Amino acid sequence: MSGRPEIAVIGAGAWGTALAQLVASDGRNVLIWAYEPEVVEAINTDHANPAFLKGTDLASSIRATGDLADLAGIPILLAVTPAQVLGKVLSGLADAPRDLVLCSKGIEAGTGRLMNDVAREACPASEIAVLSGPTFAHEVAAGLPTAVTLACSGGEAQWERLMPAIARPTFRPYYSDDVTGAEIGGAIKNVLAIACGLVDGLGLGQNARAALIARGYAEMLRFGEALGARPETLAGLCGLGDLVLTCSSTSSRNFSLGMALGEGKRADDLMADRTTVAEGAFTAPVLAALAEDRAIAMPIVAAVNAILEGEPPREVVAALLARPLKSEQERRP
Repeated sequence: MSGRPEIAVIGAGAWGTALAQLVASDGRNVLIWAYEPEVVEAINTDHANPAFLKGTDLASSIRATGDLADLAGIPILLAVTPAQVLGKVLSGLADAPRDLVLCSKGIEAGTGRLMNDVAREACPASEIAVLSGPTFAHEVAAGLPTAVTLACSGGEAQWERLMPAIARPTFRPYYSDDVTGAEIGGAIKNVLAIACGLVDGLGLGQNARAALIARGYAEMLRFGEALGARPETLAGLCGLGDLVLTCSSTSSRNFSLGMALGEGKRADDLMADRTTVAEGAFTAPVLAALAEDRAIAMPIVAAVNAILEGEPPREVVAALLARPLKSEQERRP
């Protein structure tokens, strides 16, 4: 690699590696930080990351490091660590003015904070943006087309800085300034994807899955509006768009987790065996607690959390179906 990178990726899982490949597709230098020394070695030596994105030949302009200090002075950072370790990783950065784009989806366990709140505490000098939308890592890495929401706390000025660094012919970001909405859509859809996987694992049919997506979206709207998100944000790529994708394919880690739960496997066993993170399993309990504290009706989220805690899936589903009937359009708690 010759020349200082203008963009770096923090986290070399499947999504982080795919984003590095994306931004390197125009020939620019990209630095990617990985926690695992073997991943650093594989990227630098073999231009590959078989541990997390098997079968992808990475651009030669991507270089990996295990030292966060190497990211100092790089003006754009894409943070793609699992949500539950984001604060810890970001606290290892030297704080400096930069654009920090959050690409992790979740809510911090124990605090109930969204990722932008976590990032603002760890990196107060950074200007925060959120990248979220329907994006399976292997498809993005392969150059297949998609569109995403890029929500900028710095408004259109930040958008103008970030757009040339992130947009590509097959990767179309759409501008928003609703950072809260972009985050809530990405976090809640992971929990709802587990629910849809459960539907498939239990053999409840496609009608049930479609109904669950619609009612789950209503829960997303209720929660989002209570926290100040705009409904039109949640109706876009980072909400409904991402929800439809992750609720309908085994390429979704959360959907696959739900399917296995529906087939009778235990949550503890499934989580122990996974090399990649099904973030919805960590988001479900904190989301359910936040909804209860705020008196926001989220029965599907509560049902997923109950199953993750060990309650029998068929009994939980039966209780969900036995809830009193009401108006479909009622969106207040």
